Parts: sequence; C-alpha cells; structure tokens
Amino acid sequence: MGEDGAAVSRRNPLDVIVVDDHPLFTRGLSLLLPEVSEGRVRVVGTTDDASAAAALVQRFRADVAVIDVQMPPPGGSRAIAAVRRVEPTVRVVAMSGMAQEDAAIEALRAGASSFLPKTADPESLVGPLLAVLDGWSVLPEALLRHLLESATPTADEGIAGQLTADERRLWRLIAAGAGTVDIATTLHVSERTAKRLVAHLLRRLRVSSRVEAAALAGRVGLDQRAQG
Repeated sequence: MGEDGAAVSRRNPLDVIVVDDHPLFTRGLSLLLPEVSEGRVRVVGTTDDASAAAALVQRFRADVAVIDVQMPPPGGSRAIAAVRRVEPTVRVVAMSGMAQEDAAIEALRAGASSFLPKTADPESLVGPLLAVLDGWSVLPEALLRHLLESATPTADEGIAGQLTADERRLWRLIAAGAGTVDIATTLHVSERTAKRLVAHLLRRLRVSSRVEAAALAGRVGLDQRAQG
C-alpha cells in the first residue's frame, strides 16, 4: 500500500536505524542497504537495546526504524510503540526470525507499518526493505490472509455506516493503497491536512495503521458498498 511515495523520493538519502540484538544481521543490513540502493539509503544508527530505540530515532531524525520483534525486555513491540509516540511519522518495519502470527499482529497494532520475516541472509531482505522505503507496506501473504479472515465481520459491518461520506471516501483511498500525496491531491487538501485526516480516521476505525485499516475495509466489503 503506497504511502508518501512521491514525498519519499524527494528526500535523499533516507536514514534508517536498526534495532536488533544480532550484531551480524545488523552489520549485514548496514553494509548492504547503501550499496544496493546506490546510496539512496543509509543506516545511521543501530542498537541492541529495545529501550533505546525511540531516543535513537530522535537523535538521528530517522525516516525508518527496522525493529526486531523478538528483542529482550522491554521487547520489540514496546520499542515500536515508543518510537511511534515520539515520532509518529517514522515508518516502522517489524522483523522476526520466528513465524509467529501473533507476534506480527502485536507489532502491527503497536504501530509498525510492515512486517518482514528475518532470514539468515540479510541480502534477501533488501528488496522488500527498499519497497518499504519507497512508501509501500509489506506483509507475508499468510499474515495478510490472517488479517483479512480473522476478525468478526458482524461486529465490523456497522463501522462504515458510522462514518461520513468523506471519511468513507478517505477509507477507500487508503484501502486502494493511496499515499499521502495522492490522498492530498484527490481530496484537494495539503499533505499536512491529509495526514491529520488519516490519523483521525484510524482513531475512528480503532486501528493503529493503514495496513489494519485496509484489512478492515476488505472484511466489511467497503469496495462493494455504494460509493458515497
């Protein structure tokens, strides 16, 4: 799902921090990302301490935080939530070496915009990470299916009826993968106003990310409802 694609492309380079307690993995990403992205991406800070993630983001004014979910206490999910509190515009990529849907969903609820399974070869993660840095949200197919199928549709179906026509229009744009720039253009508002409207809608929907909002739209059949 696109978010801020045009805005991201105007910022060069993109600054990334990595929060992971495996030094070889961290070093691999630090070396590979700048090379593969031809200098468009740089790792500006790393830490193996989840409690230091938020401070590191603020210190380096990072664009993206890559955070391992399976961190020692206070844990990756708390680190994600802390980063989102201090810097709401930072994109958080949650990662895990364990195929645990519950952990992935917890990370998304904490504010991560993407989830990637960690492999022994950091190079295999460069492509998905670059997609995230270009403004896309990336999820494994199995996790996306779980998000689409696991909720209770009967409890969700009344949500669309509680929204205004403008809010439903915005929800459809989010579900279609529109980024902030596209939303602002379509709604004829500034990018700052578009971000504010999206944040307000996420609160109305009681979700923490655009990924969850899009999944919820699929569950309630938003695209099949009358436009308005």
